[in-house]
Amino acid sequence: MSTTTPRRTAPQQATLDLTGLLVHASHVLATQLAAALGEIGMTQRGHCVLFHAMRGELTQIQLAEIGQMDKTTMVVTMDELERAGYAERRPSPTDRRARIVAVTPAGAEMALRGQEIVDRVHAAALDALPEDVREVFVTALQGLVEGHLSTPVESDRPVRRARQIKK
Repeated sequence: MSTTTPRRTAPQQATLDLTGLLVHASHVLATQLAAALGEIGMTQRGHCVLFHAMRGELTQIQLAEIGQMDKTTMVVTMDELERAGYAERRPSPTDRRARIVAVTPAGAEMALRGQEIVDRVHAAALDALPEDVREVFVTALQGLVEGHLSTPVESDRPVRRARQIKK
């Protein structure tokens, strides 16, 4: 018995797997960013925390939300940043249960170096596109993320992130 692939319902999507393309692009960009930040001994999460904590007076919980981290991951990330001398936890002046993340001078320097790397990796990705479509691409992607794709949908079948294959 022979089976055939079901036909797509939308003609413009006949050969397009939007989910596959976005997942693949996201994974490759994340691996490029991880490798580049690794050159200075920084992780993406660590950089995210340092970069956003530079605004000042943000709690661990607020930074975890910004970086889309659960509490356990945030604690591990903060432990790493404290051991490296890049950040420290301080009591919040307004909530004795909360901890403010303070960036040290060494952490501020690392945040700056990390942001230069992030900007370089992002620029390389966009430079791979023809110049006349770069702004259109970013605007369209931002429109999706701020609009139709802004909020995950609740599901009985949780979506897991792709497992990274070790070489």
